[in-house]
Amino acid sequence: MFLESQETMPQTPIFSSMLGSSCSGQVQPDMGERSGGDLVFQDGNLISGSLEALIEHLVPTVDYYPDRTYIFTFLLSSRIFIPPYDLLAKVGQICTKQKQQMEAETEKAKLKSFTAKIIQLLKEWTEAFPYDFQDEKVMKELKEITHRITQCDEENGTVKTTITQMTQNLILSLTTRNQFQEIREKFRQPVTDKGAILKSKPQAAQKDILSVCCDPLILAQQLTHVELERVSNIYPEDLMQIVSHMDSLDNHKCRGDVTKTYTLEAYDNWFNCLSMLVATEICRVVKKKQRTRMVEFFIDVARECFNIGNFNSMMAIISGMNLSPVARLKKTWSKVKTAKFDVLEHHMDPSSNFCNYRTALQGAAQRSQTANSSREKIVIPVFNLFIKDIYFLHKIHTNRLPNGQINFKKFWEISRQIHDFMTWKQVECPFEKDKKIQSYLLTAPIYSEEGKLFSSISNPTPIGRDVIYGCHLDSLEWNGSSQTPILCVI
Repeated sequence: MFLESQETMPQTPIFSSMLGSSCSGQVQPDMGERSGGDLVFQDGNLISGSLEALIEHLVPTVDYYPDRTYIFTFLLSSRIFIPPYDLLAKVGQICTKQKQQMEAETEKAKLKSFTAKIIQLLKEWTEAFPYDFQDEKVMKELKEITHRITQCDEENGTVKTTITQMTQNLILSLTTRNQFQEIREKFRQPVTDKGAILKSKPQAAQKDILSVCCDPLILAQQLTHVELERVSNIYPEDLMQIVSHMDSLDNHKCRGDVTKTYTLEAYDNWFNCLSMLVATEICRVVKKKQRTRMVEFFIDVARECFNIGNFNSMMAIISGMNLSPVARLKKTWSKVKTAKFDVLEHHMDPSSNFCNYRTALQGAAQRSQTANSSREKIVIPVFNLFIKDIYFLHKIHTNRLPNGQINFKKFWEISRQIHDFMTWKQVECPFEKDKKIQSYLLTAPIYSEEGKLFSSISNPTPIGRDVIYGCHLDSLEWNGSSQTPILCVI
């Protein structure tokens, strides 16, 4: 179970192999050991320490460079205890102090080695957590640190080139993220042109998903495209923001004090849109035979998603078919061959903390590690369950131990799960993108507030788009709330 504490978690094969050869979470003898009295180790694993000692453990020396798992885990978890700017400033102070000591000893060779290691640390930081540097004062601090550190090795062109490349890549990452947020803000605006959406069309002129794509495998592949595009905009600090958000609420801070996680909202909204699109596509079909075909089509799509490793789309489709407007179609379901659907529901059975799903996810993760092709590397977990795992890990284990030290053992596990997710999201989608199908998936009208929009679903006559878009729309009493279908363009 994911809630059980694991003393040797940093040594798990998944985490180690993803980060490289020197990634066990243990102190590497060849890299030097740097452990003060404020750091506690158990079986070679760092399990707790004071914030000051953990910061010092992050900063390289002439004969020491921190383990990469430690760098990732500490930079990820430190934001709960200290803002990135303050952490960077402290790192800069420690670096300056070490530099001054070495300058006093007039050992240029050591200074050059130290400079290279500090630049490497900053490079790893900016690559793993670019959004830590979005504020101008953080960028200014970064420039000041690199300037101070490189003064002792001004003639080294390699160092200057590395710093320039690091800065350019950081600016590119920040620009990309800001552009995504600007696009996201535009789509957050409510749909106001009700008339254009609610105009009824003749039944023959109406498109449905089967008119765009009738192959379940192809649709599953296109859904995987959407998933990987959405998830590519999620960064580790976005996921750790969940923990910071909970701590802020626990400390009675208002929501405005917490940075908005646009990427998480967008990905969560995509899941909801896909579920509602499935329900809409099924419920708007008038003829029972065609509706049965539509249900069986989505069952096949969900099965193909499962085979690909796209568990998030699979869960969204199952959720859409379990919405009450679809579940009430008893005559339709009586004609559906439900054996495949029963298998899918078995995989997503919530009992025993989704044990069946977790077993399937573990199998997909193992397949991904040994895969020879991009197709076999695809692992897209159910995002809501992934978030809940992090949530419960955070709530069950305290941030600090009774002696006041940071419970680093907890953050090893949170870091491992987040790093797994980050690795899975980097897989390049091997399927060719179909613009026509993508356009339909992302722009097809869907019904909002399904319980009210489909309030007549229990009637003997199935409710189709012609009913919802026609005279029944004006006659239904919906307590004055807006029932405008929304566009799934997230």
